[in-house]
Amino acid sequence: MELQANVGHLAGLYLWAAKQFGPVPAFAYRVDAKRWEPLSYEALVARGRNLATGLISRGLEQRGHLGVFSDNRVEWIVTDCATQLAGAANVPRGTDVTDRELAFILVHAGIRLAVVENVAMEQRVHRIATEKNILVYTIVMQGESTEKASCSLAAVEAEGERLRAAGDRAVEQRVKDLKPSDLFTLIYTSGTTGRPKGVMLTHANMISQIRNIPLHLTWRDRVLSLLPIWHIYERVFEMITIHAGACTYYSNVRHLAQDLLAVEPSFMGSAPRLWETLHDRIRKNVAESHPVRRGLFHIAHWLSRHYHRSLFFLKGYDYRTQPPVAWKRNAACAWHGLCWFLLLPWYGFFNVAVLERIRQVAGGSMKATISGGGALPEHIDAFFNNMGITVLEGYGLTETSPVLAVRTLTNRVIGTVGPMIPETEIRIVDLESGDILYPDANDENAGRMRKGEVQVRGPQVMKGYYKDKTTTGLVLSEDGWLRTGDLGLINGNDCLKVLGRCKETIVLSSGENVEPGPIESLLRQSPLIDNCMVVGQDQRHLGLLVVPVEDPDGAASGTRDAISEEQLAAEVRHLISAENGFKSYERIRVIRVLPEPFKVGEEVTSLFKLRRHVIEEKYRDLLDEMFKPQGKQWK
Repeated sequence: MELQANVGHLAGLYLWAAKQFGPVPAFAYRVDAKRWEPLSYEALVARGRNLATGLISRGLEQRGHLGVFSDNRVEWIVTDCATQLAGAANVPRGTDVTDRELAFILVHAGIRLAVVENVAMEQRVHRIATEKNILVYTIVMQGESTEKASCSLAAVEAEGERLRAAGDRAVEQRVKDLKPSDLFTLIYTSGTTGRPKGVMLTHANMISQIRNIPLHLTWRDRVLSLLPIWHIYERVFEMITIHAGACTYYSNVRHLAQDLLAVEPSFMGSAPRLWETLHDRIRKNVAESHPVRRGLFHIAHWLSRHYHRSLFFLKGYDYRTQPPVAWKRNAACAWHGLCWFLLLPWYGFFNVAVLERIRQVAGGSMKATISGGGALPEHIDAFFNNMGITVLEGYGLTETSPVLAVRTLTNRVIGTVGPMIPETEIRIVDLESGDILYPDANDENAGRMRKGEVQVRGPQVMKGYYKDKTTTGLVLSEDGWLRTGDLGLINGNDCLKVLGRCKETIVLSSGENVEPGPIESLLRQSPLIDNCMVVGQDQRHLGLLVVPVEDPDGAASGTRDAISEEQLAAEVRHLISAENGFKSYERIRVIRVLPEPFKVGEEVTSLFKLRRHVIEEKYRDLLDEMFKPQGKQWK
């Protein structure tokens, strides 16, 4: 997206948008079941200026840290606007943050001023601050404050308005002193290992995302905000929407179905879990429908699948392992052209008569959605694209602001996350030797389809981890290359295909990060378990591969089969429980017993560390069976 404004930081973006779009609605929030209240661009910035002035009067310093502990609501974006205009960086988290994580963030980030969603969050912050012997002043978005060192957001805004009326221009000076290299946010990653990492992202990082993400919105677009607003993935869409002058409608999972119909969004950021849920709902509705309707749907689905297969091939969206050979592709084009021509009239009829009703689940006006935060199952990806709902897939990390690659309307290769966005370099590095597999300096096609660690360099890469030079040095080289910890390859379409993780962190389809180490360490202490490995990358829940002890009772005649899968499941449930400090998404939902122990040099190293990618490759069929969806899957 070409930057329409010559701005180097987000404060300048907010000010430019207010001047450019004025009374145009910037955000809308639900008042009741049928009514939305708009907030214009000029009103957003006016409130942001007043709040920024009030925050400065309460001690928010230039380049200081403001805690923001809230879920999606319009006050969040007003607070973000105020933070940028005050020349500070926000440190956000949702209300589901654990006490342990909240305590760490308050101390590590040096937060002394925090905006919280409600009284319950206010009381949590003050309780933890007392335990840690620190002073934190809180500002409550919703409701009246109950603590002495606290007040309401409305009161701070009103105070800022009075100060500005009296001539206070601290905000203008703060904006003037801002630099692109200053932090706009400090986001802490999930701390399942006990120590979250603070990702430092600069104004220049975010401005580069607005400049390079190929998302072409205008002021006429309606954007539905569903994902957690404090995640950088959702925040980048908020900033792009502001730059475009579009209106963002705040929704949630509970109201999603009715909001899709009421708002008829033209775009939204999404996560794989949303499309999995919609896919399951459509399957269920079809299965329960009248046999005639069911038959019509299956005909329409078959036509759509084959029609789009030929159309995608003709447009160059087919998945290629190598650059195409000209004569082979010409012959295939003739075949697919004939198929497309023969199917066109039949598809046209069923598309209008049957598939249009399916598209209504997304509101009927969706230009596209970008799915991120985890891998989108390929059969679901294909299903919705065949139905005429354009689901694109993107890839990135919190450490990269976050987008590195994304499919586009003109490069929709299903099974990939698309090409790298402009200004972003990529290399694929061998896990064992460290050799660069792709790109090859001597042959531009060498190294394709060879998997290794994805490493990237570009203007969106973080400044580093806050107060943690050691960990920063492990993932970020002096010349700017970031180790993503993901396995991937570049295919013949110049698109990136992400294959999994080469480091331990597991990302579920809900976007939750899980560190398997603490789970595996506790399970290995069990007298029933010799070794184990937690699995579940891009799945809805975790699973476990288990090597039971050969002789659980110490008897010489004991065998691996002496322990039943039911016993192991009960043991796992007992150990990985809320009582032992594990969250709901860290629980093991399915286990499989392996037929043989791990061998040194194969599944484990000489130091008995798990070689996860080797184990996953060896037991690929078992993993597919563990997480296989129930029933026939539609593409």
